[in-house]
Amino acid sequence: MNIDLNSDLGESLGAWRMGDDEAMLAIVSSANVACGFHAGDPTGILATLRAATAKGVTVGAHIAYPDLGGFGRRNMDVASEDLIADTIYQIGALKGLATAAGTRVSYVKPHGALYNTIAKDRRQAEAIIEGIRQIDSGLTLVALAGSPLLGWARAAGLTAVAEAFADRGYMPDGSLVSRREPGAVLHDPQEVAARMLRLVTEGTVPAIDGSAVRVEADSICVHGDSPGAVAMAREIRVLLERSGVAIRSFMASAGEKR
Repeated sequence: MNIDLNSDLGESLGAWRMGDDEAMLAIVSSANVACGFHAGDPTGILATLRAATAKGVTVGAHIAYPDLGGFGRRNMDVASEDLIADTIYQIGALKGLATAAGTRVSYVKPHGALYNTIAKDRRQAEAIIEGIRQIDSGLTLVALAGSPLLGWARAAGLTAVAEAFADRGYMPDGSLVSRREPGAVLHDPQEVAARMLRLVTEGTVPAIDGSAVRVEADSICVHGDSPGAVAMAREIRVLLERSGVAIRSFMASAGEKR
């Protein structure tokens, strides 16, 4: 039994520091690296990519709406042609930096508001899918477990991987609790780890109302910007490995390292 553990990294911007990339890269198996639209600058992104290379961590493009001021968490009604071009631009930039760092971009994981919107908005979803297809149809798309996006991506010929969130609350329908609502973000490492062990072994997570939500996922995310993110990721890895679950990138089956 194995599962991928990922985190959003490369999000520091100039003098503004976000998260602890070095510590997280010693724990996770995949790194969703910012592409400059919601966070990150070229120097910091390159440093994160080099650290990921040294640790053998799989790299993905963490694409977003063009929203530095809102950290990519504000909803936007972007035209399809702009979404396609933005997707190509961000992935292309990260591919260049990854080459310089001695690694490669293996997958795409949308960020924040874009992630949540395309989970159910077919028009924007198809634009993101088309952007990925145009620059590199071999890239895997990471999407919310149970969302229509997984089917749309697969129908378009992309490989799609379902993702669960360790540090986010769930609604009874399997969607994430809005960040504007109480219970949206979880902080206790032991609670978070126990929830993820239940996910891996039973296929369910507790919803905010106490009911059990069916979640089938091949990857678990711990947000790098969450308070105590490193402690949560470490506790998840320790508990899962102690329970016989290996932490391994979902790309490992395609012949890539870790």
